[in-house]
Amino acid sequence: MSTTRFERLEDVILEPVFPDVDLALRRGRHIGADELAFYTFLVDAREHLEPLYRRYGCELVYKADGYFYLLPTSEKLGRRHLRPTEMLVGQALALLYLDPRTVEQGGVVGRDEVLGQLATVLGTDDLVRAFNPQKKRLDERVAEEGVRTKVTEAVRRLAALGFVAVADDGRTKLRPALLRFAEPARLAEPPEVVLARLASEGEVVLTDGDDVPPDDDVALGDDTEAPEDGDTLEAREAEDGGFEPEDGEPAP
Repeated sequence: MSTTRFERLEDVILEPVFPDVDLALRRGRHIGADELAFYTFLVDAREHLEPLYRRYGCELVYKADGYFYLLPTSEKLGRRHLRPTEMLVGQALALLYLDPRTVEQGGVVGRDEVLGQLATVLGTDDLVRAFNPQKKRLDERVAEEGVRTKVTEAVRRLAALGFVAVADDGRTKLRPALLRFAEPARLAEPPEVVLARLASEGEVVLTDGDDVPPDDDVALGDDTEAPEDGDTLEAREAEDGGFEPEDGEPAP
C-alpha cells in the first residue's frame, strides 16, 4: 500500500483530520473502512505514520480485513486493561461476526443473541459463575440479571475501542476488528488458556477482577478519561494503547 497523497510527514500532520485520528489510535481505537474519512487518511498516510509511531514504541498495524490499530511494543504509551469478562464477550461477538446468519442480518445482533452465544460456548452455569466470580451463593434471578448487566457494560467498552458500534435501539453492529478475537474464539480451549496465550503474545491485558468499578482499572499514559455513554470520538474515545497482562485473579 503506497501513498500518493502526502509527500512528507509534515503534510500528514497538517491535515485537519490528523489530531482526531492520532488521539483515537493512541486511546486504543480500531479504525475500520466504515469510518471513511479516518480510514482513507490512514491508507494514504500509512508510510509516513509507521515510522512516527515506532518512535513512540508502537506499531501501526493494518489488517487485510480492513482496519488499523496501534499495538504498543514498549511502555511509552499507557494501556487499557481488558477484563476476563470483556475477553469472553469479545470472543462471543467474534463467533457471531463469522456466523452466516449474522451476515444475513446485516452484521447486527441483540443482547439476547450475545447471551445465547456465551451460554452455548460456556454452558449456563459456567456463564453465571464467570460473570459473578466473587459470589459464592447466587440467587438465580439476581445472577442472571448481573450477567446481562455485565455483558452490556462489556459491549459498551468494546464499542469504545472500535470493535463494535452500539445503535440507539441498543442493538450491536459488529465490526471487522472483532477478528482479533476470532482465532482464540475458534479454538476449543478453556478461557484461561486462551487468555494466557494472548497475554504472552502481547495482544491482551487482564485486570485483577470484575467487581471493580468500570474505570478503576485504567492505566493511561495521559490524562484521558474513559468515555461516558454517548460521548463522541472527537470528545473522548476510550482506552489507551493496546492490551497487556496484569497479575491478579485468574480468568474464569
